[in-house]
Amino acid sequence: DLPLELHSWRQMTEYSPEMKQFACILHLYHIKAYDYLRKIFPLPHPCSLTKQVFNHSFILNTAAGFSNDIFLRLQEKVERGDQAYCYCAVMVQDMSLQKQQEWDPQTRRLTGFVDLGAGILDADEAPLASEVIILMAVGISSPWTAPLGYFFVNSMTGRLLAQLFHQTISKLNNIGVTVLAVTSDASARGAETARALGIRMDPERIRCTFRHPPGSAHSITYFFDVCHALQLIRNALQCFQKVEWLSDTMWWQHVVELAALREQRVLEPCGPGSGRSGSKESYHLKVNLATLLFSEGVADALEHLQKLGLASFQNCSGTVKFVRLMSSLCDVFCGRGPYGKGLKVPLLAGNYTKTSNLFSEAKSFFVTLTDSVGRYIIKSKRKLGFLSLLLNAESLKWLYSNYTCPEGTPSHHLQTYAFSLDALELFLRALRQACGTSGSPTCTVFRAAYHKLLASCSLSPGSRHGSGSGNLSSLDVSLSRSRDLTLGSIWAQYNAVHGRALATEYPFCAGLLLHSSTLSNALTDLSLHARSVTCAAGFVAEQLAWDLQCEACLASLFDSDESRLRCRSVLYIKKLGRVSLPSASVHHIASILERVLKWYGNVGDGSKNTMLWHLSLEQEVFQELLGERPLFPTLTNHLFDGELSINNHYTVLVKEITRCYLNIRTNTAQHLNSKYPCGRHRLKRLKERHLLPSPLGNCQASYTHMGS
Repeated sequence: DLPLELHSWRQMTEYSPEMKQFACILHLYHIKAYDYLRKIFPLPHPCSLTKQVFNHSFILNTAAGFSNDIFLRLQEKVERGDQAYCYCAVMVQDMSLQKQQEWDPQTRRLTGFVDLGAGILDADEAPLASEVIILMAVGISSPWTAPLGYFFVNSMTGRLLAQLFHQTISKLNNIGVTVLAVTSDASARGAETARALGIRMDPERIRCTFRHPPGSAHSITYFFDVCHALQLIRNALQCFQKVEWLSDTMWWQHVVELAALREQRVLEPCGPGSGRSGSKESYHLKVNLATLLFSEGVADALEHLQKLGLASFQNCSGTVKFVRLMSSLCDVFCGRGPYGKGLKVPLLAGNYTKTSNLFSEAKSFFVTLTDSVGRYIIKSKRKLGFLSLLLNAESLKWLYSNYTCPEGTPSHHLQTYAFSLDALELFLRALRQACGTSGSPTCTVFRAAYHKLLASCSLSPGSRHGSGSGNLSSLDVSLSRSRDLTLGSIWAQYNAVHGRALATEYPFCAGLLLHSSTLSNALTDLSLHARSVTCAAGFVAEQLAWDLQCEACLASLFDSDESRLRCRSVLYIKKLGRVSLPSASVHHIASILERVLKWYGNVGDGSKNTMLWHLSLEQEVFQELLGERPLFPTLTNHLFDGELSINNHYTVLVKEITRCYLNIRTNTAQHLNSKYPCGRHRLKRLKERHLLPSPLGNCQASYTHMGS
C-alpha cells in the first residue's frame, strides 16, 4: 500500500492513511530507524504523530490507542484549577490474548490483528495480536485513576514500552498534567524498558531518572512494582537457602519451619490471678498462614519460638534481622493513605530522615549479601529483586528532594502506593470479569469489555466504580497479589500432597469447655444447644481461616491470649476438642444468627436455602447488630490501612461469618433430616453419634489433663 518510488513520497502534499500508519508503527518500534528514514523520506515530525495519528484511534470508539475522552476530562479538571490532577504517575501492564481472526459486521472489517492506534494491520500476512498493553495514570497525592488506552501487539519489547511511555507523557503534558514517575513490573521486559529509557541499575552508580523529551531538563523517575520485586527476592532466598553478610546468616529453613509449625500444643503454668496456681494451662500455638513473609510478625514469631526453646528455631537471629529490614522497606513502599502509622505514613518532611537512613542501611546490606560460596548476590542471576528495591529507594529520595521538600511543590506528601501496580491490577481484574471468559479473551471481546468499563469510568478520587472493581479495594488487591508471599503459600509448596484439611462433618457439640477462657464464665453450665453454637462458631472460624488473605482479620477470628505474644503471626488459642475456640465477636454473631434462624424457622421448606432467603437472614443479622457493642476490637487500627468506606474489612468479615455459618447450619440441617428422618428415636440416635463418641476427639481426656 506504500509507494515504492522515492519521487512519489516527495510529490505527495498530504500523507495517505497507509503512510501515516507506517510512520506511526515505525516510530513506536524503533525511533532511531525512524530518524534515519526521515533523512531520506519526508516522514512526519514525531510531535505531529502524537497530535494527529494517535487521535485517530478513538474516533469510532472501536479501535485501539489512546482514549481521547479520558484526556479531555483530565484537561477539564486541570483547567478548573484542581491541583490533585496536575501531577501523576503512569503505569503499564500487559494481558494475554487469544489469537483469533474475527469478522466485525459493524465496521465490515476483519479484526484480531496488531493495532497500535493508527489502524488495524488488515492483510493476509499481517500478524495476529497475542497481547494487549494497558496504560493508566494514577494521582500522586490523591487516589484518582484514569485508564489512558490500550494497544494490540504480537511481541512486546522493552523498546516498544519505552516509546509508549514517551507518547503517553507527551499527551499528558499537552493537557497540563505533569508525569513524575512511571512504573512497570520487575521482570526481564521491565528491566529492558528501564534501560531503553536511560535508567542505570548499577548499585554503585544508580540513575533513577530519565529525561522527557530526550535532551530536556525535565526528569521522570522510574519504579519497579514492589510486589514483583519481593517475589523475586523470595525466589532468590529459596534458591540459595542461606545468604550471609558480615557475621550474620539468613536461613530459608527457618521460614519453612515456621510455616510448617501449623499448630503445636504447649503447657504453661497458670498465672497467679487464675485461681489455679501451681497447675498448667494448655494452649495451641497456631500459625497465622495469612502473615506476609517479610513482616514484623514473622520476625517476632521467630524470636518468640526461639525463646520457647524449639530446636528448629535456634540461631535464627540473622533471619530475624533480615526479615525485619525487609518488613521496614515494605512499610515504606506500600504505605497506603494518610492515616498509616510508623513507616506506613506518607513521605513527609518530618519522617524523611528516618526513611533515608533506612534506605542507606538497606543499600549497605544488599551490596554485601553473599551466597554459601561467597559470591555477591547483587551480581548474581538472582539480583533483579534487590536492584529493584534499591532503584525504588533512589526514586523516592529524588522525588522528595525535588517535589516535596522545596516550597511551591505540588503536594506536601507522597503516597507511595501510587507507584505500585495495584491500581492497574484492580482495573485488569474488572476487565477480566467483564470479558466473561475463563481463558484469554479475543481482541473483539476485550475491546467490548474495555469500552463498557470506560463508559462508566469516574475520575473521582477513590472511586471504585471508575475502575469497575465492585467491592474490591486497593488494599484487597494488594493482599491478593501478595498471596504468594505469605506463610500459607510457603506451607503449600512444601505440603502439596496434604492439601487443604477440611472437616468432613459439622460438629454439634464440643464436649466440655476449658477453664480460664474469655467465654468460660458465660458458657460453662449452658445446654447442649449453647455448646453447639460455640463449637459451630469455632468451626466457621477455622473454615474462614483457610481463605482469608488478611493477617489482622484472620487473627480476630480466634480467642487468643495476646499477653503471651503480641503479634498476629502466631496465636495462643484454646481448643474445644479439635475445634478452636472462637473469639467473642464470632461467637456473638453466631448467637444472633441462631436467634434469627429460630424466628425464621416457621418459613416453609420450599423457600429455605434459596438466595433470597439467605439474603433476608443476612439483613436481619445486620439489623440485630446495629446499636450493639462494637465487634472485633483488635481491628480498630486495621480499618485505617485501606480506603475509608463503609464496605471495609469490618463489614466484609461480618458478612463472611454470616454466610459461612448459614451455609453450615442449613446444609447440616438437611443432612440430619435425611439421615435421621423423624420419630422418637431421632434424639437418641443423634446423641449417640454426636455426643457420646464426640467427633471432635476425646474432650474429656483433654479436660482431665488440663485440670491435673
